[in-house]
Amino acid sequence: MPYAFKITGNHPIKLKDFDPGDDRGLTREEGEEKLAKLSEELTRLQELLYAASDHAVLVVLQGRDTSGKDGTIKAVMGPLNSLGCNVASFKVPTERELAHDFLWRVHQQTPGKGEITIFNRSHYEDVLVVRVHNLAPESVWRKCYDHINAFEKLLADTNTVILKFYLHISKREQEERLLEREQDRTKYWKLSAGDWKEREYWNAYTRAYEDAINRCSAPHAPWFVVPANKKWFRNLAVAEAVVNALKPFEKSWLKKMDEVGEKAKAEIEGFRKPKTYRPKT
Repeated sequence: MPYAFKITGNHPIKLKDFDPGDDRGLTREEGEEKLAKLSEELTRLQELLYAASDHAVLVVLQGRDTSGKDGTIKAVMGPLNSLGCNVASFKVPTERELAHDFLWRVHQQTPGKGEITIFNRSHYEDVLVVRVHNLAPESVWRKCYDHINAFEKLLADTNTVILKFYLHISKREQEERLLEREQDRTKYWKLSAGDWKEREYWNAYTRAYEDAINRCSAPHAPWFVVPANKKWFRNLAVAEAVVNALKPFEKSWLKKMDEVGEKAKAEIEGFRKPKTYRPKT
C-alpha cells in the first residue's frame, strides 16, 4: 500500500479519518533506508525528464504551520539537479499581483517541459486563508474552485504531471513543534505570534482543506494526504508518490533517448568518415 493516501475525487474525505501519526509499522531506520533508494530513483527519473523534455512536473505542498513544507523540499527535492528543479514560494500578494486575477502570479511560476517546480504554498491559498479570514466574500472565493480546476486541467492537457500534497499533522504535534522553535536559537527567525493566533482557526482550516481536497481532486491532478507527525515518514511518503507518478513515463522517455542517440551517432559517424581529397581545378 502506498504511504500517502491518493485522493482522485471519487469519494469525499474527512481529515479526521486519516491518522497524522501513521507510519505503516516502519521504524525510522527502515524509512530512511527506503527514502535513500527512492532518492536515487527520483534523481535518475529527473535526468530522463530533463533530457526528454516532453513533460513538466508540478509538486504542490500545502499544510498548516510547522507541517514541514520546507523540510520536505530539502529532504525529497534537495538531492535533485538544480538545473531542472525550482521552488516557488507564495507569500502575501503584492499590490501588482492583487491588480490581476489570483492565478496571474501562479501561472508565471509553472514548470516548463523538462522541469520540476515545487510550490511552497500555492494558488490554494485563495480558498484557504482568504476563506478562513474573510479576506474576500464567499461569492468571490467560492468561484475559485472552478478556476483552479480549469487551470490544472490546462496544465495537465499540456503534459504537466500535477501532484498535490496536504501535509497532515495533529494539533498537539504542531504545538510541540512551535515550542521547540523557542528553544532553538537557529530557528528564532521562524518565531511568530501569528502562528499561535492561527491555531484559533484550526477547525475552520480543517473545513477549508477538506473542501479544497474534495472539490479539486481529479485523476489528472490528485491530492495526497500525507501523515506528517513523523518527519521521516512524511518525506518517505512524498518521495514514493513522486517516483510512482513518474515511473509510467520512463519507457517513452528512454525511447526518445534512443531516437535522439541514433540521430546524434549518425551525425558523429558522418563527421568522422575520412573526407576524399579533391584537388582544385
